[in-house]
Amino acid sequence: MDETPAVPASSWALISGGGTAGHVQPGLDIGRALIAGGRRVDELHFVGSERGIETRLVPEAGFSLTVLPGRGIQRRLTPENFGAVLGLLRAVGSSFGLVRRQRPSVIVSLGGYASVPCSLAGAVFRVPIVVAEQNAVPGLANRLVGRFARACAVSFPDVDLPKAVWTGNPVRETIRAVDRRADRATARATLGIDPDAFLVSIFGGSLGARRINNAVLAALPAWAGHADLVVRHIIGARDYDDIMTRVPESPPDGVDYRPIRYEDDMASVYAASDLFVCRAGATTVAELAVTGSPAIVVPLPGAPGDHQTANARGLVEAGAAVMVVDAELDADRLVTEVERLRAADSLGDMAAAAAELGRPDAAEAVADLVERHARRHRPGVSP
Repeated sequence: MDETPAVPASSWALISGGGTAGHVQPGLDIGRALIAGGRRVDELHFVGSERGIETRLVPEAGFSLTVLPGRGIQRRLTPENFGAVLGLLRAVGSSFGLVRRQRPSVIVSLGGYASVPCSLAGAVFRVPIVVAEQNAVPGLANRLVGRFARACAVSFPDVDLPKAVWTGNPVRETIRAVDRRADRATARATLGIDPDAFLVSIFGGSLGARRINNAVLAALPAWAGHADLVVRHIIGARDYDDIMTRVPESPPDGVDYRPIRYEDDMASVYAASDLFVCRAGATTVAELAVTGSPAIVVPLPGAPGDHQTANARGLVEAGAAVMVVDAELDADRLVTEVERLRAADSLGDMAAAAAELGRPDAAEAVADLVERHARRHRPGVSP
C-alpha cells in the first residue's frame, strides 16, 4: 500500500510492539488469523515505534498504525538514556490517550519498545492483555508486561512467563504452506537449481551475520571440485558490498556459488534446500521446524539472555539441527560440518525431527487465546 490506513475511531484490539521483523511479523500473522476468524481489519490497530520496521511492514499489510515517540533505554548508564527516558514518558502519555480513545477489548503485547507504554496504559484502564513472546528466553518488555497479563502465548515449552500457554511462534502463510517433498522440483526450477545438486542455503537475518559471511567466503577454496554443490549465500544488506569486493573474480572450479543481497522468495528456498546454515532467531527456528528443514545453527553471541542459544536448543536436542558456537565457526568448521552431515546420510532423519517440533497452527492458537480473554472484558474503557 502507498500509505498507512487511517486510524479507526475505536478498535477491538490493539497489537503493540515491534522494532524488528522478529516481533512484527508474528503480530501480522496474529492479525490475519483474527481476521480469518471473523474480525474485520478495521477492528485491529497496531501500535509501534517511530524507528521500528513496523512503519513499513504494517501499512504494507493493510493495517492501521500509530507510532510512539522515543526509543528503548540502554541497559548501561549512557548520556543517551536521558533523552530516552523523556521519550518514554512522552510515549506513555500518548499511549494513555490512545487507549482512552480507542476503548479496546484486548491488547496484544509483541515485545519491543512500544509494547511497554501501550500495555501499561491498558493495565491502568483494566484492558485484558495477552503477551505473545517469540523467544525461549523472554525479552525485558514482555517480562514486565507479563506480570499483569491475562495470558502469555509462548513459542517454546517451559518459557519463564506467568500464565504461559505453549502456542508456538506464528510464521508467514507462504512458509506454512511449504511441502519440501512435493514442492522441491518446482522450487528448484524457480531458483535455477539442478535437480540432483546438493543445495546449502546460508543466511543470517535481514542485515546478515558477519561471522557466517566470512566463513562462507573463506570456505570456497575448500569446496573446489564439488561439482554437485550449490551454495546460496544470502549475505544481507549490511555486509553485501564488503563481501562482494572480496569474492574472487573466478570462484574455484566446481562449487556453484550464488551470493545475493536479500531473499524475496524464502518459501522456494525452504522447499529447494537440502541444508541450512543460519542464526537461531525465533522466526528462523520456527520456520525451520514448520518446514521440516535440517540446519547448522550458529546462535548470535551477546543476544539478551543468550536467547538464540535457548531458541536452538529444542532443535538440537531433537536431532533436527547441529549447533556451532559463533566463536568456533570458521571455514574449516563450516566445511567439516556440511560434509559430515552429507556423508552421514542423516538429513532425512533431521528433517523429520524438525517437522515434529513445528506448530503450523501457532497464529490461530494465539488468536484463539486473544479472543477468549477479550470476551471476558466488556468493550469500552472508562476515562
